[in-house]
Amino acid sequence: MSKRIAVVVKLFVVTVALALLNGCVGYRLGSMLPADIRTVYVPTFANETDEPLLEVDTTRATISRIQRDGSLKIADAETADAILKVRLIAYDLAPLSYDGDKKTLVNEYRAVLTTSVVLVRRTTNKVLAEDPSVQGETTFEFGGDLTSAKRQALPEASEDLAHDIVERIVEAW
Repeated sequence: MSKRIAVVVKLFVVTVALALLNGCVGYRLGSMLPADIRTVYVPTFANETDEPLLEVDTTRATISRIQRDGSLKIADAETADAILKVRLIAYDLAPLSYDGDKKTLVNEYRAVLTTSVVLVRRTTNKVLAEDPSVQGETTFEFGGDLTSAKRQALPEASEDLAHDIVERIVEAW
């Protein structure tokens, strides 16, 4: 009888293990890009906003994020497997909180960078990944003048944007 119980227990364990492994069949670690896409060229982002020099911080942050992620390597335009094309569409501010005494005086803003992202195969220009609206954001307290406050918020918003861009290009959309 104990041999029969041992066989039943082994069958149960094997059945449970197979059922659990079945859920992992489609899971893949690392990049979801085609296996031959290992390098990417990142030209300076196209800045279509009225805010000067956004393209500098956002491009730099995205290149840095790609390097930290490790799924792709940065390469030059002639040798890269893919090209990441990003258009900065908007840099918007939204008030979050107001002064308790002066209801029209904003204390805190949310800064939102909106981009359009396309990853193309360099040799054929075939689109590998595309998202018309990738956003990065941060919040900041208003102090002094609005222009200076926006410039101080830009590095954090750029980092958030870079994170989302890299996530979109290495994962299946």
